[in-house]
Amino acid sequence: MLDAAPGRGQGSRATMKDVAALARVSLKTVSRVINDEPTVNPELVERVRRAAAQLHYQPNFGASALRRRDGRSSTIGVLLEDLANPFSATIYRAVEEVAIARGVSVLGGSFDEDPQREHTLTASMSRHRVDGVIIAPASRDHQYLRQEQMAGVPFVFVDRPPRLLDADVVLSDSRAGSSLAVAHLIARGHRRIAFLGDLTTIYTAEERYQGYLVALENAGIEVDPTIIARDLRTSDAAQETAGHLLDAATPPTAFFAGQNLLTIGAVRAIRERGRQRNVALVGFDDFDLADLLEPAVTVVAQDPVAIGREAARMLFARIDGDEGPSQKKIVETTFISRGSGEIAAPAERD
Repeated sequence: MLDAAPGRGQGSRATMKDVAALARVSLKTVSRVINDEPTVNPELVERVRRAAAQLHYQPNFGASALRRRDGRSSTIGVLLEDLANPFSATIYRAVEEVAIARGVSVLGGSFDEDPQREHTLTASMSRHRVDGVIIAPASRDHQYLRQEQMAGVPFVFVDRPPRLLDADVVLSDSRAGSSLAVAHLIARGHRRIAFLGDLTTIYTAEERYQGYLVALENAGIEVDPTIIARDLRTSDAAQETAGHLLDAATPPTAFFAGQNLLTIGAVRAIRERGRQRNVALVGFDDFDLADLLEPAVTVVAQDPVAIGREAARMLFARIDGDEGPSQKKIVETTFISRGSGEIAAPAERD
């Protein structure tokens, strides 16, 4: 039976000194046990572990990282657009699964498309001495990360490529996926296809818009600016905009929405007018319950699990010492036909 640890205040966290006092060993012995050094006497290992358990002691890995020869903290940062968004949340979880298997903790954060918030959070990660960072940036100039990179902190970009910085990146094929979606609508006879897009400053939003334009050009369809709406951020904004387009004298017969929240807004606008069976819709990014609507929503689905796993693989390869040239990985999208994208244009209906 171990005695009570002397000199420890009620409710305060136990320290290595408390464990050493209770186990009647030196601080160095406690440190060696915590770091799983194999040369410690088994009887001392047992005493230290019993004392640590009795005191509910948790090692301070931040402090121990400062003492490690390699300087690693066994933590990484994952900084994404919005961890509440299913796409970002799935990437985070995929990275976390890889990290946990390696005994590494993950610190997360959301930018909300705010470059200043990006700078603040990356600085915070630096203060936490993370071993590497996976980032979907809001800013358009990433030179500010160069100092950390030169100090040995690897960065892997996801969803958006680095600008003015040489780093690894994992991207979805947004342009090709969007072009395929719009071509699918054109094949059903649609010529007035409205586009609902996210902020023009976002790389993926621009890629999806370019895919829309490519499909129209390939089909010889003239671009109509009156049915193009960009810089939409919320489902409410998309719902309002789609509603205005549907109420116009010459409404679109189909919509392509460049992001899952915008797709949801379009669904609401179409359904509140009772036109879900005669206005076609394809969205980029799948979303919960999309397959349970009537008609179910046709989407271009990204693979956030593959994106997260590939980004984690790249990051840990760098942490483990890979000094090869930067890599760019493209993850293919999947077109899922469910019904809303298969509605024919008026002239094509029976």
